[in-house]
Amino acid sequence: MAEAKTTITELDPAEFIAGVEPEAKREDAKVLDALFRKVTGEEPKMWGPSMIGYGEIRTTYESGRDVHFLRTGFSPRKAKHSIYLMGGYCDAETGAKHADARERLGKHSIGKSCLYINKLADVDMAVLEEMIRADWAEMKVRYPED
Repeated sequence: MAEAKTTITELDPAEFIAGVEPEAKREDAKVLDALFRKVTGEEPKMWGPSMIGYGEIRTTYESGRDVHFLRTGFSPRKAKHSIYLMGGYCDAETGAKHADARERLGKHSIGKSCLYINKLADVDMAVLEEMIRADWAEMKVRYPED
């Protein structure tokens, strides 16, 4: 079985955020960190060199592949912030809630389990919080902690 490419590292999330460039992305990253901490109640951990994760999941797929990954989180990328909302991908009802919320969110794009936001000023932060809360709740149901 291949090793996971993205694993928890010893990097300090606060130090990572302090080094994010440009400054506007760094300030947005501080706001996102505070929001994820508020919603999840978790201290962040770095996953790989640039993903900030809150909580963890461990599961084994039907194929036998073991997975250890962040429950939710974000990466302050230069072009756009990547916000990881896997609950909407795993659960149709949560996915439908996300689709409804995205209509109210503001300027964004989406991938399979990511929400991409250029800058937080482009979105309604209350709607983003709603999406993170719904996703966190679904991931807690789908992957209960041991």
